Parts: sequence; structure tokens; C-alpha cells
Amino acid sequence: MPCTTLLVGKKATYDGSTMIARNDDSPSGVFMPKKFVVVHPQEQPRHYRSVISHVEIDLPDDPMRYTAMPNAVDGSGIWAAAGVNEVNVAMTATETITSNERVLGADPLVTLQKTDGKETAGGIGEEDLVVLTLPYIHSAREGVRRLGSLLEKYGTYESNGIAFSDHDEIWWLETIGGHHWIARRVPDECYVVMPNQFGIDAFDFADAYGAQKDYMCSADLQNFVQDNFLDLSLDGNFDPRASFGSHSDADHVYNTPRAWWMERFLNPHTYRWDGEDADFGPTSDDLPWSLVPERKVTVEDVKYVLSGHYQNTEYDPYGSHMDRTRMGAYRSIGINRNDFLGLFQIRGYMPAEYQSIEWIAEGSNAFNAIVPFYGNVETTPDYFANTTKTVSTDNFYWSNRLIAALCDASYHTAFVHVERYQEKVLSLGHQLIKQYDGLHQDVSDPGEAAKLNEKANEEIAAMAKKETDAVLDKVLYAASNGMKNSYSLSDN
Repeated sequence: MPCTTLLVGKKATYDGSTMIARNDDSPSGVFMPKKFVVVHPQEQPRHYRSVISHVEIDLPDDPMRYTAMPNAVDGSGIWAAAGVNEVNVAMTATETITSNERVLGADPLVTLQKTDGKETAGGIGEEDLVVLTLPYIHSAREGVRRLGSLLEKYGTYESNGIAFSDHDEIWWLETIGGHHWIARRVPDECYVVMPNQFGIDAFDFADAYGAQKDYMCSADLQNFVQDNFLDLSLDGNFDPRASFGSHSDADHVYNTPRAWWMERFLNPHTYRWDGEDADFGPTSDDLPWSLVPERKVTVEDVKYVLSGHYQNTEYDPYGSHMDRTRMGAYRSIGINRNDFLGLFQIRGYMPAEYQSIEWIAEGSNAFNAIVPFYGNVETTPDYFANTTKTVSTDNFYWSNRLIAALCDASYHTAFVHVERYQEKVLSLGHQLIKQYDGLHQDVSDPGEAAKLNEKANEEIAAMAKKETDAVLDKVLYAASNGMKNSYSLSDN
């Protein structure tokens, strides 16, 4: 799926937490309703069959409870998308990435085959990965190892990037062809941006086959590279992005501009980003995979960056003072077909019972607000869990879809209301989490702690509904006044 990912190490965040975040986007012309749910051990399948690839996998008999953001419409599988389990390990899957012809020729993707009435199952993919991995892992590293072993055994029918986090580490895994994979730990002091391209730009095979401090890979990856002449380096410094990734003209319109804008925002003075003498521009193929930010990164920064539409550049489709011939030239991050944004903040300084915060935004990120929830719960608020195929303001997803469509049509008169909405929900969200963190200090029983988390989540959801209903009213009024069939003279 066309998505955008941001990963922030614990020494780069404002509070020392790890943060992984991803926009889950639909393909062009598709809008997929999503819901926020909890999957209990008794609901987790013991024998799994993929809807898309028909692959069948027996699963362990000891799954853990986890949250998920599955499709609210039946038909193409679960698509759990992202979540955090009961031991505070988070996962987001997946960022669709690119590959090249040499890699796919050497290790073809494993797709469902039907010949002469016989069927050969395909591999695993975005539909499956969270369900197959998240309920069984106790650390980010363990997530890499479990998913890596599944990829080697069953293969995959698509190229994907997957993030794992716990309170200490973040790992990023990228698939290579049908059965190979590579993973790198995000440096604690850095952030990483991923815009639908193969991203890792440096790799240490000695560490991957030794201590695995910062690198892991499929068991035969080095031989795979050598046997298929995939190493393109001239100086002996292996560059996975050059070897495994794409270098197409389409990347320069769809992918690299997003990474450029995100890094431009988080490191405005580190490099020259604009003009003829720029170090990096929107079509640069060598944008750094990771950077140390110029200041610590906040939740608000993550939301802003993953809502981006090239503000303060000539490429902003909503720009009013720029060269109009360049407006909308590049694919925005906050696009009309964002399904949701999930940001997982694992706070190592807090007790396990309330360590994980799952921030959720739904609909187009340019116009929605992000809401925090405690992750260690048995149930989720109905306003976020009851999404259906039918449009309804009784849930967060459809309300935000309506706000976006109305505001887009009347951007310069309606967006002021959205800005105030975004600020208010974030402020109240921080306030309520701080309030309930304090109440937790008087609770020692894990069961009571979970109930307190659920109480907090219900209050937060009620706040989100109140503010979302209010802004929907305001943008509807602004859009109605701006209709083309309006007329200033009335009979009153």
C-alpha cells in the first residue's frame, strides 16, 4: 500500500520514548474504513489462511493480546496494519517499498498460481504480517527474527518494509525479492524517514553474521548478493539501497520528494534543501536514511510531518502565494486517501501496565486530529471501534473523512477551524494522559490498571467525539457559504 513511515530513536524524542509511526494509505481511487480493536488470545487463529495468497500456516498456541487497526469492510482479509501487544512491543506493517529487475529475477516474488485447475499458494504479505508476528514477540529484535524466519520459509508476494519497537530499540526490516530480507536498528539518536522506497543505505555483514548489534539479515544474503552480482559499490562499501532498490523516474515524483520534505522540516539548517546550490532536492536519490534531528522530536512534529503537503514550498497544492505551475507537482504525505496514522510511543520510564501510548488519526491527515490511547487494554472505545462501510458521524473515521472533503473544497475559509481542532485535541489528549498517569501511581494490581486505562480511553474518546462534531459543524457552515450557487441577496 502507498504509505509513509517515520521512526524516532529514544535519544531523539522529547521524553526518551521510542516512537514509530506510519500513514496507512489506500491505492488511488480507494478509501478503506479502519477500526481500532483489541484481539484476545482466544480470538487469534491457530491455523491461518490468507485470503489473497491462500498460504496456510499453523500458529503457536500461546498468543498474547494485542491491539490492531483492521479493515472495517470484509472481503480482502484482516489487514491488522499496526498494533501493540501486552508486553509493550509495537509493530506497523507495512510500508510498501520498491525493488529492481535484477533482484526480482534472482529471487522472484511468491504469488498465488492457478494452472489447469490446480493451485499453488503464494507467500505472506501486508494482509497477514501483524497477525502472524505481533502476538508472539517479546522485543523488537524478536519481531525481526520471527518475521524473517516466516519470509524465508513462505516467501512474500510483494516488497515491504516493517517496523518493530519496544521501550529500548526500534528495528526496520525490508524484504528483498521473494525470500530474502535485511534489517537495521534505528540509531537511538536518529530518526528515519521511509516514503515507499527501499531505504537502508548502509549495512555491516560482519555484525549481521556476528553480534547482530545493529544489523540482521536472511542467512544466505551475502552469498545471494555475490552470486547474482548485486553489489554495485566501487569502493567496497556495500549500499543496500543501490543494490536492492529502484531508481525510476516515478520515484522522483511519488517517493523521494516526501523524504526530502520531512528531512527539510526536521533538519532545516543541516543541509541546503532549496535552490540551484541545494545539497539535496526533491528528486535526490541519495537522501540520508537516518539523520540526527536539530532538536528533539515531539508527537506534534510526527503528526505535522506525516500530514505534510509541502507547506512553505512551491509544491503545496493549497499554496496561495507560490508559482501555481508547480503546485501539486509531487505526491503529498497527507493525501486524500490516508486511511489512518498510527503512532506508537513506548515510554520506558513508565511501569509496564501503562507504558504504551497508541496515537491514532483517521482520514486525510491534513485535516484530522491525532488522539492518544493507552495500549494495555481489554477493549477499545466504540467511537473508534464501530466503523462500518456506511457513512456515519457516529465514528471517528467517517467524521474525519467528511471534514476533509468539506475543508478541501473551502480550504482558505475552513482550515482555520481545523487548525484549532488539531491543537485542542492534542492539548486535551496530553492533559488527559498526564492526569491518568498520575492516577496510576495509586494502583498496584495489573487488572485494576487495565480498567483505569480503559476508563481513560473512554474519556479521551468522548473528548475526541465532542471536538470532532464541533469542527464538522464549523467546516460544513464555511463550505456551505462558499458554494457556487450562493447568492448575496436574500428576501429577509
